Amino acid sequence: MGQTRLLTEHYDKPEFQKLDGYKKHGGYAVLPKALGMDPKAITEQVKASGLRGRGGAGFPTGTKWSFLPANGEPRYLLCNADEGEPGTFKDRLMMERAPHQLIEGMIISAFAIASKKSYIYVRGEYDYSKAVLRTALDEAYQAGYLGKNILGSGFDHDMDVYSGAGAYICGEETGMISSLEGLKGQPKLKPPFPAVKGYLRKPTIVNNVETLAAVKYIIRDGGAAYRKYGTEKSPGTKLFSVSGSVVKPGNIEVPLGMPLKDIIFDLCGGLKPGRKLKAVIPGGSSAPVLTADEAMKAAMDYECLAQMGSMLGSGAIIVIDDSHSMVDLLQVTLHFYHHESCGQCTPCREGTGWISKILHDIVAGHAETKDIDLVKKISEQMMGKTICALSDAAAMPAISFVTKFRSEFEQHIQAAKSASGGLHHA
Repeated sequence: MGQTRLLTEHYDKPEFQKLDGYKKHGGYAVLPKALGMDPKAITEQVKASGLRGRGGAGFPTGTKWSFLPANGEPRYLLCNADEGEPGTFKDRLMMERAPHQLIEGMIISAFAIASKKSYIYVRGEYDYSKAVLRTALDEAYQAGYLGKNILGSGFDHDMDVYSGAGAYICGEETGMISSLEGLKGQPKLKPPFPAVKGYLRKPTIVNNVETLAAVKYIIRDGGAAYRKYGTEKSPGTKLFSVSGSVVKPGNIEVPLGMPLKDIIFDLCGGLKPGRKLKAVIPGGSSAPVLTADEAMKAAMDYECLAQMGSMLGSGAIIVIDDSHSMVDLLQVTLHFYHHESCGQCTPCREGTGWISKILHDIVAGHAETKDIDLVKKISEQMMGKTICALSDAAAMPAISFVTKFRSEFEQHIQAAKSASGGLHHA
């Protein structure tokens, strides 16, 4: 069983990064077709394809576009290339191997929603990605694919790269908009949603790199052809970033709905020699963890993982073997979320810090068994109480780890007590 290379078909060719190489393999051939269509027909094709947001939320893309109000105000298209979710590295690959694929998809998307200006908001640490994108934008402008009267269509569009400054919170769409406006990168209350009042309080669409790149192929082949991949409710292909204890980690592209066990044991060569599967995080560090038994029954689509109490998220599959400590992994995860909380909401600011401190105490051997229940209680009180989902993103793995691997946390605490002669250190 191999990959289904729709977006990544030419990623193994270095020439695909530059304009001439991209055009050699069909690049910008779809753009004239799109610019000759009724913009509403493009949105309808995207709706028909069933394309869902590839950044994590999985919201139907065409439906999101249709939320734009017809009020005559300027509209903005923002590409979310912040990619801060631990375990995720697919957008980086797409920007560095195929920048023009993203640009072409964005021009088509901008035409569909009548946007004359777009930004690619790139994670602060991705210096090489930004350099590649800026070179590609220069090439696109010189070739007449960006700027005034693109390909004689009468459509004007300008595109820029904007660099983040290394803040995870700016991957949340309203936090990103705040940052783009020159403000502190903090999320905003919704409603109003960005489609109604977004960048500069104007109608704004925010889509992920992978989502926008896929638009090109939907317009090239038609929405119905795109639906031939994946499942009824989760159509299309998806890039998954696989890391952890596998022989062949990296990015793969497969139809949604593929069994997780096939990805791990076939496409990624199985676990490292001598190791056994212990757990899998299926959608980035914020996704609730799956036990080995659950992972063997999981299919990688939005519905199956939701039914199992986890989520597809950004498509980051983190494979955990029997040599790893779930206690250590959760401590590192919560340290990250505490560090990245913007501090705006009390349940998140205080909750992530509190849990992180408890987990540090457990790892250091300064905790009691009742502290495991406290982690769960605090996490439950953090869920759904904040402006954005970072609080939930910290709480969900915490609850799943201490629930599904409670015995490991208990053993860790007991072992620490035994080693210290049964004394509890304050």
